Amino acid sequence: MSKPLIPAQRRERIQEFLAVHQIARTVDLCDLLETSEATVRRDLEWLEQKGVLERTHGGAILNQRILLEQEYQQRAQIHPEEKRKIGQLAASLIEAGDIVFVNSGTTATQVLRHIRSDSQITVFTNNLSAALELGTPGFHYHMIGGEFQPRSNSLAGRFAVENLKQVYANKVILGVDGISLKHGCTVPTNGEAEVVRQMIERTKGQVIVATDHSKWGVVSNFQVATIDEVDRLITDDGLDTSTIEALKAHNVECLLAESHLIPA
Repeated sequence: MSKPLIPAQRRERIQEFLAVHQIARTVDLCDLLETSEATVRRDLEWLEQKGVLERTHGGAILNQRILLEQEYQQRAQIHPEEKRKIGQLAASLIEAGDIVFVNSGTTATQVLRHIRSDSQITVFTNNLSAALELGTPGFHYHMIGGEFQPRSNSLAGRFAVENLKQVYANKVILGVDGISLKHGCTVPTNGEAEVVRQMIERTKGQVIVATDHSKWGVVSNFQVATIDEVDRLITDDGLDTSTIEALKAHNVECLLAESHLIPA
């Protein structure tokens, strides 16, 4: 039998494992470290306090920080097929008569692209990319106004927030840059955060987050919602089962882009 590892060695190996896999189950870490579940839980708690990871149901995920907002075109090239399917599924949830808020970002753009042109709905958005692509969309489409944000090709600022105060929606569909149980939904800029928070506040219905699996465990600069404020998460089948179970415990309904429903 090998010599038991000291705490510093165990924690280093946990970090090495997460650096490769981004997510770890407690049972796998027990096998890796040849130690008890109680010991692994203590190590995970210690690492969480240091900000290295976030504990989840049955394991942990690596905390990944986004410090700078990527250019829109750079983000559009990351997981494009997953985003397209997510956008298509999210758009299918919009019903006749809905008033919907949709924010900026590449996944949110996919949502707007997939709304049927003959839909009897009204959309309010700060998403300039989608506006330029859609031309005459067929449904009622309103830009909220505000200051141009070149990196995200969006509108934000005080004027945008004040305009949103004149409207109530019954759904909001949000793209985010990071999502986790502890830190909730986050975005990289304060301007976008102010717009999204106002959209959520003015929504008298479902808060829907549409984002691909790579955003899970990522923490950006500004929180826009806690995980308990989210009603539905639309993502792809890259999201692992333990994460889905953890979200179910918070009453978040998960919809996969392949149109498979995991009941909450």
